Amino acid sequence: MFKRGFEQRMSTQNQEMRLVEHLGELRRRLIWVAVIFIVAFIGGFAYAEPVVRYFKKDAGIQWHVFGIADGLRVYMQFSFVIALVITLPFILYHLWRFISPGLRPHERKAAGIFIAPAFLLFVTGLAVGYYLVFPMIIMFMIKFSKTLGVVETFGLAQYFGFMFNIVIPLALLFELPIIVMFLTRLRILNPMRMKKMRGYSYLALVIVASLISPPDFVSHLSVFLPLVILYEISVLISRFVYRKQLKEDAAWQQEFYGEKEEDAVLHVDRE
Repeated sequence: MFKRGFEQRMSTQNQEMRLVEHLGELRRRLIWVAVIFIVAFIGGFAYAEPVVRYFKKDAGIQWHVFGIADGLRVYMQFSFVIALVITLPFILYHLWRFISPGLRPHERKAAGIFIAPAFLLFVTGLAVGYYLVFPMIIMFMIKFSKTLGVVETFGLAQYFGFMFNIVIPLALLFELPIIVMFLTRLRILNPMRMKKMRGYSYLALVIVASLISPPDFVSHLSVFLPLVILYEISVLISRFVYRKQLKEDAAWQQEFYGEKEEDAVLHVDRE
């Protein structure tokens, strides 16, 4: 009895030590990410002016400043976005290194290969949001203003604040295929479950589109349609990964049970 109590106390102490080690590792990785973000933010602030001038030339409209701090606010916004783009690969890498000890070898490998695609999808989301969705919303807003016969005056901070409120959330939502692929690889998600959840998922996408876009039907639709396309692409990706898993399981069943390949696939399907 004394031995059992001693073993339980030792087990509790070991768990507490492992928890402290994990928290210490998490703190170190957060510090590294924070340092990289701060350095990138400072660099982004230094290069914000040519970026703003590019967007000004691309927009082709005249901007006005309505507040003393509007110019500084725009610099800070662009510095934040530049720092976020630069820091994102490091965030994904440190996240992978933090969770990888608790994953199986194939799960660790699956998580590691998603870093580059996740970064590319985020950048693609920024591009789609700025070059496709945002111009459609702006054109609709301008036409709506012209019907009222008002003079269009664009505030610098208001323009970019409006743009970032649409582009940044849309870029984050472009990570959906990677998340679905990762969860499917971990066997948490599968295409059948996504098909059953399609109605609820579309409802969630409608709510998200209404939150990140202006309060009008055209803006909601401009954001909702890309999200629907992303969801359907995610279903296809989940189906591809799931079929690959079935083949891998069938090959294992064939080797372990000595079944024929088609019988092994049926065996896996039943499970």
